[in-house]
Amino acid sequence: MTPVSLVVNAAYALASDTEIVAVRGILSDAGLLGESIRVAYLGLLDPPRGAAAEPDRRFRVFLHDVSGAAPKDVTVSATRELVESVVVLDTAETGELPVLEEEFAAVEELLTHDERWLAALAARGLDVDTVRVAPLSAGVFEYPEEKGRRILRGLAFVQDFPEDSAWAHPVDGLVAYVDIVSKTVDQVIDFGVVPIPAEHGNYTDPTLTGPLRETLKPIEITQPEGPSFTVTGGNHVEWEKWSLDVGFDVREGVVLHNIGFDDAGVRRSIVRRASIAEMVVPYGDPAPVRSWQNYFDTGEYLVGQYANSLELGCDCLGEITYLSPVITDGFGNPREIRNGICMHEEDWSILAKHSDLWTGIDYTRRNRRFVISFFTTVGNYDYGFYWYLYLDGTIEFEAKATGVVFTSAYPGKGYPYASELAPGLGAPFHQHLFSARLDMALDGDTNRVEEEEAVRVPMGEGNERGNAFSRKRTLLARESDAVREADMRSGRTWLISNPNVLNRLGEPVGYKLYPEGQPTLLADENSSVARRAAFATKDLWVTRFAEDERYPTGDFVNQHAGGAGLPAYMAADRDLDGQDIVVWHTFGLTHYPRIEDWPIMPVDTAGFKLKPDGFFDRSPVLDVPASTPAPEGHCHC
Repeated sequence: MTPVSLVVNAAYALASDTEIVAVRGILSDAGLLGESIRVAYLGLLDPPRGAAAEPDRRFRVFLHDVSGAAPKDVTVSATRELVESVVVLDTAETGELPVLEEEFAAVEELLTHDERWLAALAARGLDVDTVRVAPLSAGVFEYPEEKGRRILRGLAFVQDFPEDSAWAHPVDGLVAYVDIVSKTVDQVIDFGVVPIPAEHGNYTDPTLTGPLRETLKPIEITQPEGPSFTVTGGNHVEWEKWSLDVGFDVREGVVLHNIGFDDAGVRRSIVRRASIAEMVVPYGDPAPVRSWQNYFDTGEYLVGQYANSLELGCDCLGEITYLSPVITDGFGNPREIRNGICMHEEDWSILAKHSDLWTGIDYTRRNRRFVISFFTTVGNYDYGFYWYLYLDGTIEFEAKATGVVFTSAYPGKGYPYASELAPGLGAPFHQHLFSARLDMALDGDTNRVEEEEAVRVPMGEGNERGNAFSRKRTLLARESDAVREADMRSGRTWLISNPNVLNRLGEPVGYKLYPEGQPTLLADENSSVARRAAFATKDLWVTRFAEDERYPTGDFVNQHAGGAGLPAYMAADRDLDGQDIVVWHTFGLTHYPRIEDWPIMPVDTAGFKLKPDGFFDRSPVLDVPASTPAPEGHCHC
């Protein structure tokens, strides 16, 4: 076995406020900033393949002009102090830049002065001062007049007092279409008065909570000698043979770079870059007031910029190390997300156990995992993004969805596209679909993917008792072969391996991707959202690595008609066998809201696992010691 040693690259340090100030200065000196210019995105670019240990620190910046001039896609070198490139965008073709935070309030403000909107509220007996408007990405539909214009749509909710949960009181049958650049209301569509659900949904109100429980005893999680991991250089982490660089992007949130594992004195590479590169929430209610609802929380709203500061409450338990990433505000100024990233260890039950009748050895080892997480709030939903590293070499990702479900009026018993949560209050069926981008590097860049399935062997010669079963592996040799669906009945998994590096049994070293196999996109294949979120129609895509292929939906998702991203990348039908490859995995939740999800939703989860399969020559946890019994330790015998 000749694994490739992983070299940690200092270029993966988190962006600093000093760098962001420098980038802003470079943009300003180049005449690219001004009173009407907003920074819709600013992110650190990955160094090119094969770059030196101290390469150029380059940033990509999207500039939006609120006066209506064409937006720009700019690349800046902070190291060389220059603007590297400027691309002027035609949004009718490329799509719009991400939604700006300042545009949220603008939609509600514009509608408070629109006579059609005020008349619709008056018809419902509503005071405009009590009406909140959710500013929602517009998508792309049969409105040719919207092409090349920056549109948001607004749905209304009643908030009776400042602490009142407006989601309990949807104003149904009413929607507004707003041009956020020209500051005009294109349409106010009123399908007629619908009763507004009256029951409140204030989940901290004693009338709903009743007396709080007094039976929960404290759980104290302590590490008297400190944590088992170290953080150097601001974001380079070493934990129990694992090593990685923890990054953060305003679009993707937490990004993991250079994931490696120390094996027999060699730091072996596993994943060069791992992120959740897109998330879409398509709604399944065809009612005209909301049939357009689908939100790309990553590409349209940039989940990273809404990351929570985790210092309040108990977001993380134990011996915590926080990282505080620095992003920008809409004017390009640095903004720190204090304690935005949480890192800690967790006990995770049994790692291995055996009581041997012949040797008399009783063997028990406890498992542990390292957790890297952040939480973000996008409108009504809150999402936790959790990466887990385990002692046995397993990598896992888990998305945690919570918050408040998006509500509607409930049309009546038996309505097939929504659940009833409270009297007259509905919640449309919807999905939360994520795309993991896994830039694989198993002992180097010569990787491949095989699809593995269980094989049932028919009874007959050689299988006289009918007990046999086997497996088969199919090489995904080209990109056209590598658009795949999960199949839980056949136990379908995908083995990523390096044919040029063999383990001690002469087999290629590998890691296996285990999908959960939940439904992919349920919208019709000819729908607008299926064209725009093509990634979500399949469980697996594999592409050859390319520097500019960063997102499964393409660079500019907002109001893009579709076809960008993975469908465009795959069109070249490149060879994948023994190449530098990227694995894209779709996973997620199909949510039929329950009564128990109201008025605040308990966490629901979705994710996947990457487990070593022939990567090591034997179990990598044989050196894990037994736990110390009480009273010295926490293991009670």
